[in-house]
Amino acid sequence: MAEVPIMAKAFTMRTWATPLTLGSFILMAATGVLMFFDVVPGYVTFVHEWFSWLFLLGAGAHIAVNVRPLKFHLRSTWGRASVALFAAVLLASTISFGQITAPQLKWPLAEALLEAPLSVLAALTRVEPDELLQRLAAHGISATPDQSIDELASAHRMDEFHMLGLIVLHR
Repeated sequence: MAEVPIMAKAFTMRTWATPLTLGSFILMAATGVLMFFDVVPGYVTFVHEWFSWLFLLGAGAHIAVNVRPLKFHLRSTWGRASVALFAAVLLASTISFGQITAPQLKWPLAEALLEAPLSVLAALTRVEPDELLQRLAAHGISATPDQSIDELASAHRMDEFHMLGLIVLHR
């Protein structure tokens, strides 16, 4: 009996849009839940932030190949209400309402730590300046108490957050 050749299916947008949307949604949901509960080991935050672009790509392609059902859905009261509700939540999320949140503090605090003299970082981490300098020396970084992480990172061609981690995380 002669074998029937298997025809390869064309690689269209429909072929990859839904699997990419589904897979990246699972990744965004899992990393988002971990971040919500402040369980952020390794690259959880990095993966969540950067791989969200894959989710957007997949969702955009999924919308493009399903534009007719989407239009039909948006004719319904529930469809319009869901879009309006989430648009309102998005708009409201951009207003601080006078509150200061941890994410708002992230970069100003990081900059302050990176620009502070090592003697200040020693006091903040409750170690003697000499111990902090020895900790850096163990990683091949010669420093003085009046230097900052920014200065040292530039001089040693290292990532400043890695160097800050050597101080704060005691590695």
